[in-house]
Amino acid sequence: MTVPPGDVPYRPYDRGGFQNSSLASLGYWTAMTNPTYAEVERALLARWPESKLEPSLDRIRALCRVMGDPQSAYPVIQITGTNGKTSTGRMIDALLRGLGLRTGRFTSPHLVSMTERISIDGEPLSEDLFVEAYADVAAYAQVVDDSQPVALSYFELMVGIAYQAFADAPVDAAVVEVGMGGTWDATNVADASVAVITPVAVDHSRYLGDTPGDIAVEKAGIIKQGAQVVVARQPEDAASEIFARASEVGATLHREGVDFGVVERTPALAGQMLTLQGIGATYDEVFLPLFGAHQADNAAYALAAVEAFTGGKELDAQIVRDAFAEVTSPGRLEVVRRSPTVVLDAAHNPAGARAAAEAIQEAFSFSPLIGVVGVMADKEVDEILQALEPVMAEVVCTQNSTDRAMPAHELADIAEGIFGSERVHVAKGLPDAIEKAVSLAESERYGEGVGGGGVLVTGSVVTAGEARVLLVPKESNA
Repeated sequence: MTVPPGDVPYRPYDRGGFQNSSLASLGYWTAMTNPTYAEVERALLARWPESKLEPSLDRIRALCRVMGDPQSAYPVIQITGTNGKTSTGRMIDALLRGLGLRTGRFTSPHLVSMTERISIDGEPLSEDLFVEAYADVAAYAQVVDDSQPVALSYFELMVGIAYQAFADAPVDAAVVEVGMGGTWDATNVADASVAVITPVAVDHSRYLGDTPGDIAVEKAGIIKQGAQVVVARQPEDAASEIFARASEVGATLHREGVDFGVVERTPALAGQMLTLQGIGATYDEVFLPLFGAHQADNAAYALAAVEAFTGGKELDAQIVRDAFAEVTSPGRLEVVRRSPTVVLDAAHNPAGARAAAEAIQEAFSFSPLIGVVGVMADKEVDEILQALEPVMAEVVCTQNSTDRAMPAHELADIAEGIFGSERVHVAKGLPDAIEKAVSLAESERYGEGVGGGGVLVTGSVVTAGEARVLLVPKESNA
C-alpha cells in the first residue's frame, strides 16, 4: 500500500496542547479531569482523521504494548470486505450471545454517535461509560504520542479504547470490523482466530488499489497463521489473492457456495425467511428482519463464522433462529417513517448502491420512489448514481455536513447527465431535501401507485446518520 501524494502524516496537535484554539482552554487532553462526553468527542476528532490512512501498525502496537496487549485477552472474529461488514458483525454478535457468550463488538464508522463503535453484549457504551473507557487509555496514549514521530490517529485511539474496554469487561469473544483494508488497519494488531471476508469490490481505490485483486491483497492481510477463514464469493482475481494468503499461513478456508451459503430465500413481511447451509448443518425456517439478498448472504457469512469459531460443529437450530430474529442493522434499508415511507440506507459505493436498489425493489412497492442522495466527493459518484437511477423516479441532490461531502450543485450536475434535468432537484440542506422528496412522493402527478410513494435517503453513512437524527427519536438512535 502507498500513501497518495500529499497525504503526509501530520500531528493534529503538538505535545504542549491542542493547536485548535477552541480546544486550547481544555489543556492537553490527558490532563482533563472529569471530562464530559462532548469534550472527549472533541479531543478525539482533533486527531488525524480516519479518512486518511498511513501504512503502519507501529503506533497501535505501541499503545497496545503499554496497555499490556488487551487484544490478546480474548479470541477475535475479524471482518473485512467492501460491503456488509457492519451487518455481518451484528449478526455474529447476536449468534455468539445466543450461545451464552459475553461479547464485545467494534464497528466503524458510526451513524449518529461515536459511542456506537464500541458495544458490550450487543449494547453500545453509554456516554458515561465511553468517557470512562477513554480515561482508562488516555495516559497510555500520551506515552505513545510522546514516543512516536506521529501521534495516534483518531481511529487508532478508538481501536485501543475498544480493545481495552473488551479486556476490562471482560468479554468471551470480540467481533471486530476493519476500518479500511486489512493489513495496515489498526484493528489488525489483533490475531483473529476467525477471519471473515465479505465480497470485495472497488472502494477507497486511492489507498487500496484499482482492481478487486489489488484490494484483496490488503484485505487478506487479516488472515493469520492457522486461522479459520470464511470467504464470500469473490471476483476471480480477488479470490486468487485470498486463497494464496490462506495457503501461505496455513489457514483453513470455508467458501461460500462450496462449504456454506443461502439455500433458499423468500421475502416476507418485515424481512425474509431463509434456509442456510452452514459448515456444520443446514438450518431452515430462519427469519431475518432485514431486507435484500445481500443481507441473506451476510447471514450466511455470520453463521459460518460462528460455526468455525465453535469448531465447525452444528449449532442448536432454535438458538440460530432466535438470534437472527433479533438482529437489527440501523441505516441499512431501515424504515424510519410512514406516510409516506422513508427508508435510510448507508450505501456509499457502487456495489452497495446496486444492492440497495435491488433490495428496495424486492421489499417495497413504491410508486414513485424519490431519492435523497448525498455522497462524498472522493467516491465513484457516477457509478453510484447509475446504480440508483433505474429505481428512482426523481432524485433530490443534497450534501451532508462533512468537509468531504460533494457540494449539492456539483452532484446535481452529474445527476442531470444520468437522470435527465427534469428528474433532478437540488436542496443543499438535508432537512429541505427530505421535505422536498416527501412532497414529490405524495405528488398527485404520479397518481395512485400500487404501494404509494416512498423516499430513499442514501449515498453515504454520514448522510444516512444525519437523516436518522432528523427522523428517529433520540432514544432510538443506537
